[in-house]
Amino acid sequence: MNKTHFLFLILPFLLISCLKSDKQSQPVSGKTNTISIIIDDQLWYGEVGDTIRNKFASPVLGLTQEEPLFTINQYPAKLLEGFVTDSRSIIVVKKTANEKFEITHSKALPHNTFRIYGKSIDDIICSIELNSAQIIKMIRDAEIEKIQEDNSKSLLNPAVIKNKFHIDIQIPTGYEYVLHKKNFIWLKKDIISGNTSLLIYQIPLHNFKTKGNVVGNIIKMRDSVGRYIKGREPNTPMITGEAYAPYFSATHLDDKEAFETKGTWELKNDFMAGPFINYAIVDPLYNRILVIEGFCYSPSNQERDLMLDLEAIIKSVKIDKR
Repeated sequence: MNKTHFLFLILPFLLISCLKSDKQSQPVSGKTNTISIIIDDQLWYGEVGDTIRNKFASPVLGLTQEEPLFTINQYPAKLLEGFVTDSRSIIVVKKTANEKFEITHSKALPHNTFRIYGKSIDDIICSIELNSAQIIKMIRDAEIEKIQEDNSKSLLNPAVIKNKFHIDIQIPTGYEYVLHKKNFIWLKKDIISGNTSLLIYQIPLHNFKTKGNVVGNIIKMRDSVGRYIKGREPNTPMITGEAYAPYFSATHLDDKEAFETKGTWELKNDFMAGPFINYAIVDPLYNRILVIEGFCYSPSNQERDLMLDLEAIIKSVKIDKR
């Protein structure tokens, strides 16, 4: 065999090898809030699949329409696990001789791979029930981290916000200042389906009661600044949606006590409405309650990912040290 024939024979194998190597070294940017589930069809269309859908595709709280917590793509287990690269999170579910719950984290995509193995259907369901909260938190944290990483590539000039509120916060370019007050800023970004907004304001610490009916205090506080956000007609301030009670929880932000409130907003005497997420941070260093809120208006379009973008921006906040 001469050299020319030999080169023609090995060339396809070299190309395939290079393509595989390139594919493995180049992470694929997956879609936000998307999980790949690798599981046999027999399990997927039975009790195990129902449990997975109940845990990972349950409705998101606080939206004006029903949307799943995550978008789920199912793939048969006979496919190679490494074949699925369109998601930052992979859950592998198998019926095996040994029980196992394992988490593999990688800086390259996917960020996290979760393996749930069980001897029986009941064992698998039990493992999903026990570990789903941890899985959901890790996936959401990874999504927020990715959004913050993308935002950091092109940020709005922080000087105005830093000088007024003594904070650093990663707001991406595209947002514009709509309104400035002494202790209040409104920023907005127009999108194809509507717009997203950020509010940053502060009130004296003694004006806010952190005990008792905290959620009532937060609603009263946000409705008081709602007069700055109006519709085109007179007497149309933004208020907290009255049809459903907001979802409330105590948390921490920048290592400080904080209160998270999710719900819907509406314009009084108008038809505009949408979801909001509000963080009230207890900041004794500056003797204040620092409030950062995100809300969107996206009629007849998905709101889930827009609200996660806003949450990622808010959670990037760092309060200056005195």
